[in-house]
Amino acid sequence: MARPPPERTIFHVDMDAFYAAVEQRDQPELRGKPVIVGGPVRRGVVSTASYEAREFGVHSAMPMAQALRACPQAVVLPVRMEQYVAVSRVIMDVFSRFSPLVEPLSLDEAFLDMTGTDQLFGPPLETALAVREAVREATELSCAVGVASNKFLAKLASDLDKPGGVTVVPRGREREFIAPLTVSRLWGAGPKTVEKLARMGLRTVGEVATADPWRLRKRLGSHGEHLQCLARGLDDRPVHPPLERKSVGSERTLQDDVSGRTNILRELALNCDRVARQLRAKGLKAWGVRVKVRYTTGFRLSTRDGRLPVPCDDSEGLLAGARSLLDRLDLDRPMRLVGLAAFDLVAGASAVQGDLFHLATSDRRSRLEHALDDLRARHGDKVTRAGRKGPGVVKGKSPPEERSGDR
Repeated sequence: MARPPPERTIFHVDMDAFYAAVEQRDQPELRGKPVIVGGPVRRGVVSTASYEAREFGVHSAMPMAQALRACPQAVVLPVRMEQYVAVSRVIMDVFSRFSPLVEPLSLDEAFLDMTGTDQLFGPPLETALAVREAVREATELSCAVGVASNKFLAKLASDLDKPGGVTVVPRGREREFIAPLTVSRLWGAGPKTVEKLARMGLRTVGEVATADPWRLRKRLGSHGEHLQCLARGLDDRPVHPPLERKSVGSERTLQDDVSGRTNILRELALNCDRVARQLRAKGLKAWGVRVKVRYTTGFRLSTRDGRLPVPCDDSEGLLAGARSLLDRLDLDRPMRLVGLAAFDLVAGASAVQGDLFHLATSDRRSRLEHALDDLRARHGDKVTRAGRKGPGVVKGKSPPEERSGDR
């Protein structure tokens, strides 16, 4: 008789004030001083603030001018991305000593699947302390570690004792552990969602967990179901080590702000076209799609991601996935940037898993768009699908800034 699979053990490791901490490490005279890393004062935003600066209310995505009003004595430094990338490689190498299943979320955080490693490294708490110490030895930087039975809980736990803490969510008591926390701790619960939940009388994670599912769905749609699953400590996503290409993306800094679902979908459709063409050119398909927007007020960046029913390399499939994520964003606020990324990439020839109906539909769309690629190769980019306008340029205006490519 086959043994049941072991219960999962997931770590989420998050570096503390990463960019600012690297600068304080490299320039010891800055240690203990408020340090802000970010763009120029007039129009720039804060990328990272040291904990000394955070005591004055400075935080990431804050306009730099506002940050300096709050903390005029702060030392402001430009972003040194090459240095942060180099340090990140060292950190990820440390993680790989503990598990072959490492999923980076950014330069300074990652999930590690530590299931079944007790015989190698000891109990989860002991191992988490070893990971934290190994990172410190390799980089002279501190990190926080969350330990839990799934990704959501591990990420939540790593944020409960920063900087430098290790938090273990007790197995079998997950729901009890997170119940007293505020609803803002739930992934996807932004200010608008928190406000809606408060009007329903739901202010803690535990209250969302026990709420009437029908009421949640009526007020929040499918997003309500998602939040209730998280509130009950449920998350079955596996840790996915990345391919060499982590994502393919396209984003547009717009000449004029946009708001409203229709306008944002129009911008996303253009980005989906570009991303899909890149995927086909590289022979890749994507299991995941991420929507990225930057709001005009406060320059706040928001991202939402989701998994597709089947891997795809066509613009319609990507747009369908992106459309489902818009309910989790505030679409009424003006936006200055709209972007889309395809991630969780697989070789196109091997992408055969998934629902048969969705696979057949996606395959038809993919063949059509591959045919369009061939026509464009012969006749230029003026070839578009019937009813689909190309990016174009507004008469009398220069085109918006665009960025696209591998992330």
